[in-house]
This record gives sequence, C-alpha cells and structure tokens, in this order.
Amino acid sequence: MSRTVGAVYDVVIMGGGPAGSTLGALLVRQHGLRVAIFDKERFPREHIGESFAHTMVPALEQSGALEKVLASDCWVKKYGGGVFNWGGTPMVALFDQANYLRDNVHRYSMHVNRAEFDHLLLQHAADSGVEVFEGAPVSAFDSDAEGCTVTLKDGTTVASRYFVDASGRRNSIAAKEKRDWLSGYRNIAIWQHFLGGKFTQHLPGDWNVFREDNLSPIGCFAFRDGWCWYIPVPKIINGERRLTHSIGIVTSPEILKQDGFDFTDQATFVRAVKSIPYLKDLITDAEPIADKMLTATNYSMINGQFADLDQRWMLVGDAAYFVDPLFSSGAGFATNMAVNAATVLTDTLSGQLDEQATRDLWRDYDDGWHSMAETFALSIDQWYHALGKGKEDSIYWHQRGSQPDLDIQERTFDVLINTAVTAHVLQAIVDEKPVEGMAPAPLSGEGPLSRAAERTGTTDMESEAVPVLAPGVVVRESVGLDVPGFKGFLPAAPFDQDIDEKTRDAIATYWSDPIEHSDAIPSPVAGPVPAFRFSFEGAEPGDEVRGLAREGAHELVRLLGQGLTLRQLNERLSFIQRHMLRRLIRAGMVTAGGA
Repeated sequence: MSRTVGAVYDVVIMGGGPAGSTLGALLVRQHGLRVAIFDKERFPREHIGESFAHTMVPALEQSGALEKVLASDCWVKKYGGGVFNWGGTPMVALFDQANYLRDNVHRYSMHVNRAEFDHLLLQHAADSGVEVFEGAPVSAFDSDAEGCTVTLKDGTTVASRYFVDASGRRNSIAAKEKRDWLSGYRNIAIWQHFLGGKFTQHLPGDWNVFREDNLSPIGCFAFRDGWCWYIPVPKIINGERRLTHSIGIVTSPEILKQDGFDFTDQATFVRAVKSIPYLKDLITDAEPIADKMLTATNYSMINGQFADLDQRWMLVGDAAYFVDPLFSSGAGFATNMAVNAATVLTDTLSGQLDEQATRDLWRDYDDGWHSMAETFALSIDQWYHALGKGKEDSIYWHQRGSQPDLDIQERTFDVLINTAVTAHVLQAIVDEKPVEGMAPAPLSGEGPLSRAAERTGTTDMESEAVPVLAPGVVVRESVGLDVPGFKGFLPAAPFDQDIDEKTRDAIATYWSDPIEHSDAIPSPVAGPVPAFRFSFEGAEPGDEVRGLAREGAHELVRLLGQGLTLRQLNERLSFIQRHMLRRLIRAGMVTAGGA
C-alpha cells in the first residue's frame, strides 16, 4: 500500500492485531472517522493466543468482522472454557453454563489459526475504510494542545488528533514508562503444532460434558513443572488445509535450567507432554509439524496508565496489559477494550460532552480496565498457588513466594471461565459471608489477594448504626463508561439478581445467532451512561467513588437520607448497592454513627 504523507487523521492506531483492527473498524463503520493503522509487520504473521473466551464474539459482531470470520476456514467452534485437570477428576464448564442450562442456547467462541484470523481482521478494517499501512514501524509519538505527531521509522510524519497504541506487549512509546509485573509468577510459554492428535472432547469419563454432542473445549493439563494447553487449530501445511493441535507448556524459566527439563528442546518437550495424565492419551500418535519450538516470555505485565486525555493517547489490548493465558482471556479483553475505546474517542471527538464529562469517561476507561486486569491477575495467581499447594516438588510451590494461602479455587472457577472477575466479583469471592451455594473462603497468609481482600474489607450489615454522608462529601451527577461492557453477558450470581426475564430471553436470542440478532440487545458501552460520583469537596480529580445509575447509586443516596440503620438498609439494598456502600464507608465518605 502506498503511504499517505501529510494526511491528518482523527485517530492513528499503532498495531494491526485484533485490538487495533477492531478499534479501527468500529471508528470508521459506526462513526465515520478518518483512521489509519500502522503495523511494523506484514500480514499474515504468526502469533500466540489461539483460543478465545466467549466475550470475543460480541466484539467481532459489533465491528462487523464476525460474519467474515465465520465464513472462513481458519477456526473451530469452542463451546466452553474447557477441561482443566489439576489432579483427580478434571473440572469442566461450558461458557455461561448456568444460563445455558436455563435457555439451552450455547454461548460460544473459537479456536483459530492466528495468522489467518488476524489477517482477516486487518483486511476487514481496510475494507471498512481504515487506511492500513503494513511494514511501517512507528518510532516516535509526540503531542500538544493542537494534536499528535506520529513518526515512522523511515522518517515520515503523520498528523492525528488522537493516538492509540495497540502494538502488543512492549513498553509504550506513548506512556513512556517501563511496564510492571502483573503476576507474581514469571512464566514462559513453549509450544508447537502437532498432527495426529485426538480431540479433548473424546476423553472418557462421566465428567466430560463435551463428549456426547462433540463440543470442542480447550484442554489444560497440569503436571509437576507447570501446565499444558491443547488447542485444535486449522492450518495450511504445504498448501493443504490440515487440522493440527497447538500443544504448549507454561512453566517458570528456572525449570529450563535444570538438566533434562529444557522444554525448548523438542525431544524433551515431546517426552514431557506424552507423560502427562489425560493429555498423553490424546497425543499417542501426534508429531510436530516443525523442528523448532516457539517461545514467549515475560508476558504477564501492565502499564501504570492506560489513557491520557491531555496527552491525547490511549493504550488498547496487550499494550495496556496482558494476563497469564490460563483462561484464554487475552483477545477477549483486547477486543472489548477496543469497543470501550471507540466510545470514548468518538464521544470526545464529537464535542457534545463538556470537559468534565469527557474527563470522566477517560478516567473510567483507565480505572475500570486496571480493575479488570488486577483482579483477574490476582485470581489466576491464586490458581497457581492452589496448583502448587501440597506438592512440594511442583515448580509453582517453589515459585509461590509471598502468594496468599487461600482455599478459593472452586469459588473462582466459574467467574474466571467467563472472563468475569471485577471488583464486585472479588468482593463475593473473599466476603466473610459468602453468597448462597459458594463454599467458605478462609483468609490467611500474605499475598496480593489477601491485601486486596483487606482493602475490600467487610461491614457489619446487621448493625443498628445509622450511616450518613460525611460532612463535605459532594455527590455529582455525571456520565460514566460501563467497563468492561461485555455485550450479551450475564454476570455470575449474585450480581444477576435484578436481571428480568425479558433481558435474559433477549440475551438468549442474541446468542442463538449474534449476526442475525445483533440488535436483540444493546451494547452496555454504546455510549456514556448516567453515573453518580462521590468525593470530598476540593478533592483531587479522580479521588472519588463512582456508582452507575443502573447499579442503584441514586436510590442509595436517597436511602442514606432517611435515617435507616445498616440492618434496615441491608434489607432494601441489592448486592451491588451493598458493595457500593462498603466502598463509601472505607473511603470515609459515609460514616455510621449510633442508632
């Protein structure tokens, strides 16, 4: 493609992967903006991350790419989070299993050949009107009050109103800061594709909910030195379409230094995977398609800031953060960040919001996605801790460091499978009074989840104390961004308590055919939503507690003015409202005095 020199774009995107391509297509198709994507590579190119969570599908539907993906041969339908064997009977789950059992409509995602899949999304962005430049590395970014200047490696400069870094797991040229570790575990992934493997859904056992209807899951199998993924991937080999299986080991780099455990050596890798329970029965006759193993290291990291309105930049996808791949969440997070970013950018560029409302949206994007990243990572770290617990020869026991000693693996399984860990769900996971149907979660020891639980805290909701807004607290009506805003998503209990049957039926209709029924339900982030922001008068911007109108923030404020006790409030408030009240009490914005 020829370069356009001196063009002025509304948005320039660095990186043409799923996040950048999805964002570009949304900005042009839905909002008519002028957008350019610059990527240092030429597509198709190989990439890790071949199995997705079901939150990915609505993002592709909204960008218009889903129909093209489904019409291609680069994917296999994925019906559930997968088969997870940490020893004993494997754990299994369909996507959104509780609601599938209610409405008999599968939520689904896909396993893909990333080279073809990413190329298809980038081409869709170009077909939508995005100007796409491949083999065009970006070397610098600068901004001022008038706009942005993006400099390419060949010296070409491009003008834009806003800049988005969607370049993947590297230090951002926009944020200009070194990324921090997001996980307490420093893992490395080693993988290759194999022919001759059997399907995970064919494993025998009454536990296998995928076998009867031949539903494809991902396979995750733990062993002493880490865990393995097993993913069906259709690839083109010597000009012929062949179904392979991607087999990867996730472990600590330290294990590779031990004699006989260098899994980057293919013979060592094959010997290891063919000895792992369950997996060994699937790959008896499997052979690698190439001699060299592929690797990815240091991937679970995060930037300190995801967006800066004054400096005119945003980070989307892996450029913002990447969580360990245990629950296939990466691409789902990345593309839904793109859906969020499209809303923020278009409402900013439209000029219809005042400056304060615009700043509120940018702050919600930053704060909301940081919350998603951190709570999800804390919970996955806990899974690794549970994986190593009681197995003193396990690499994860030796790597546990100061990880928390919590027994919550069963309680976090469903929300992790459904990419649904938020601050609210974290509250449910660690609450001293767990919700009905969940096992107790005793807290002990030190570690990130313990510290998060301490910050979350608990409040005696049976107290006769009367909570009131503290002196100097201001409640401001504004707009907000409903992060993460997954379309077609029903939260785990108890957060689904107030969802009516009409909404549940509409979501089931949507999932029966997300293309034909794309308008059955709206996207939660199609635009700003009403919000209430609590802060002390004169506080710094952002030093506040936010509640969305749909969460009942207005009703909470009204009830706080009626002189009700905590016990009386507890009878009237929803789970989310109670959580909001706890946050206000911890922030000192609500005080609970005597009766």
